[in-house]
Amino acid sequence: MVAKQFYLRKRMKSFKLSKAIIPNSFTAANLFSGFVSILLASDGNYKLAAIFILIGTVFDTVDGMVARLVNISSVFGVELDSLADVVTFGVAPGFLIYNTYLHQLGNWGIIISSLLPLFGAFRLARFNIQVEDINVKIDFRGLPIPSTAIIIASMVLSYFNEAKFNETLTIIIIPTIIILSLLMVSNVRYDSLANFTKKSRKAKIIYFVIFILLLLLGTFTINEILLFVFGSFALYGVFMQIYLFLFPSKAVEQNSNGD
Repeated sequence: MVAKQFYLRKRMKSFKLSKAIIPNSFTAANLFSGFVSILLASDGNYKLAAIFILIGTVFDTVDGMVARLVNISSVFGVELDSLADVVTFGVAPGFLIYNTYLHQLGNWGIIISSLLPLFGAFRLARFNIQVEDINVKIDFRGLPIPSTAIIIASMVLSYFNEAKFNETLTIIIIPTIIILSLLMVSNVRYDSLANFTKKSRKAKIIYFVIFILLLLLGTFTINEILLFVFGSFALYGVFMQIYLFLFPSKAVEQNSNGD
């Protein structure tokens, strides 16, 4: 009887590990996308490099969804996801914006572009140590690093033409990078896609389809839509923080509902 129970536990553990391969494969694809983006940017193919950052966001979204669908979450998966995010959403956009614009600023360009991977890594590390239950992620403290990467990538797709940025945009590139970096390590609260876990399977599919359509629309048609949507998302957190500061009772109510 004991031998049988041991055998069954071993089989269940093996099955769980095999299921983990599925979401981890999407995480690996996210990491691969970031690596390809860096290679393309180093060769001067900046538009395609930006597209691969967006492709990475698709894989990053899918891996979390798949992990929940197959009911497999692990500390290993969380750590792997963060490592992939640092490369695809930190190093890749930092390298991209340096090559397209900030390189002309010399050492200052290096410092400013490095804020994206550095602050992104800080934000991910803080998130990982604050997660008590890997199956429960109610909200984000600080702007999620994929949102920052999408904003940078959409800026390149929309306004980088003929080997230079639109002159109007160059005025806001540096302030945008600094603000996005500070938002990542701030305590500004952003809703997580994990509130997503409470929704029905049908709702999850609808939200995912909308997300993919936005990425496709922004990548292959009106690139500005991604900049508008995710720029608005970044500002939403700031305005919501100001609102909760002005109306403390609302902040208490929101915390009681979210915690």
